[in-house]
Amino acid sequence: MAERRSLQISMNRSAVLSAAATPLAATTLPGCVTTQGPASDEWGATLGYPSGWGPPGLPPRWEAYPGYRVGNFSVGFEAMFRHGVLCATGKPSPFSQPGAEARARTAGLRAAAEAHLRSWPATGLLMQRDGEILFEGYGLGRTPEARFTSWSMAKSVTSILLGIALDLGMVRSIDDVAADYVPGLEGTLHGGTRLRHLLNMSSGAEVDHARDPVRIDVPALLGTPNARATGTDLELVVRRWNDRGDPARTRFNYNELCPLTIGMVLRAASRTSLSAFAEEHLWRPIGAEGDATWLCDSRGKEYNCVGFAARLRDWGRLGRLVAQRGRLGDRQVVSSAYIDSCANWGPEDRQVAFGVARPDTGHRNFFWHPRADGQWLVMNGHLGQRLAVDLASRTAMVRTAVSNDGAWSRDFFALFEAAIRA
Repeated sequence: MAERRSLQISMNRSAVLSAAATPLAATTLPGCVTTQGPASDEWGATLGYPSGWGPPGLPPRWEAYPGYRVGNFSVGFEAMFRHGVLCATGKPSPFSQPGAEARARTAGLRAAAEAHLRSWPATGLLMQRDGEILFEGYGLGRTPEARFTSWSMAKSVTSILLGIALDLGMVRSIDDVAADYVPGLEGTLHGGTRLRHLLNMSSGAEVDHARDPVRIDVPALLGTPNARATGTDLELVVRRWNDRGDPARTRFNYNELCPLTIGMVLRAASRTSLSAFAEEHLWRPIGAEGDATWLCDSRGKEYNCVGFAARLRDWGRLGRLVAQRGRLGDRQVVSSAYIDSCANWGPEDRQVAFGVARPDTGHRNFFWHPRADGQWLVMNGHLGQRLAVDLASRTAMVRTAVSNDGAWSRDFFALFEAAIRA
């Protein structure tokens, strides 16, 4: 299978931090495997997988120091950034393990998954279908209690939240403009953009994802090197960004400003924080087993283009929600109509259709599409984070990692296809 290069290009730039400030207790679960993965010392094994802004005496950076990535991407960011918390119910929705016959049938799949964990710097890998775990494994010293950061998979979480807000009538239509909900955006480029075009990364703003982190991530979340995570204001960045490159709707242009604007709409429409809204209408309804966190700027507003962190199994629950078209158990958490809209392109979405957004990729509502039929919905994040869903078989697979170097994407999709067939 050809390498899905465009799914990685979108996040090839510096942005944010995430991960573990305290050692994680070891837990053994049925069917769960652990491995150190390749060259674990490169990722900080001998130092106990440290977290923080980097080695003493060196400039404070977010993900630039490889030895800090494992720790930073699995909870350590919580000691570095202000963050919101989504509390779990304490009554997780169940997963099941395959029976003896199914385990025999999927032995080859599990062996291939273990090989993937050994070959690549992945911290977690989970495959499930309708609540049955086909494989669960952890690498680089991580355990099931770790909260794994999303990077840009958070954009897809934001999309699900918008779908819920539409279902609840808090947002009337994706063809409304952002300023209909956020009066402070009146007269600005993003305020005058329809939610549809924000979801499709087609606002027309003159912004370059590779060039502009210093104009977006630094003032909105990171802060300056001398004052990390202080004085940041993401809403001010959105309000002040008024340079237009194209008319809205004409061109797919992946950037952080579109999801940040959707986050502002959701806070205004729900009259609460994204974390509180997500806890009530998403996290508790899916039966998450662990608390989740979301990075915030210094004013307490979620930097919702990245920075959502959850346990691997809870990422699996989000995948299951999408795979089952918004339904978990006896509850329709988000409408099937909204999930279906994420898998199709209408006349207003032609600029993000498969082969138009990118030569080998489509996009819709903050989900990626590596297939032209729209049946694979993919959440994609920087440095190897990925959650893929096959709507036809209701299979979901999530991987967390600390690097996107090499042809790991080809192996990921080969594994995913094997899981679909299992």
